[in-house]
Amino acid sequence: MANKEDIYERTMKAMEQIRPFLKEDGGDLYLAEITDDMIAKVELKGTCTNCSMNRMTFTEGVKDTIMRQVPEVKAVEAVNFALNES
Repeated sequence: MANKEDIYERTMKAMEQIRPFLKEDGGDLYLAEITDDMIAKVELKGTCTNCSMNRMTFTEGVKDTIMRQVPEVKAVEAVNFALNES
């Protein structure tokens, strides 16, 4: 099994694939932590925090990419922003 540090680095690498698309619209993302339970805690930043599309961006972009590329991650949770329903 990979260690937590390796999982953190691989998660960061996965996020780098998403980052350019977020930056085009004035947003960004930050990996707050990988918990002992292998949950990635991710913060969207900039315009992503109050965008009407942040739920789709998070679920179909951030979460799917991380979980596909880092199968050890059991879940990806949003921190420090509100997921808009629209």
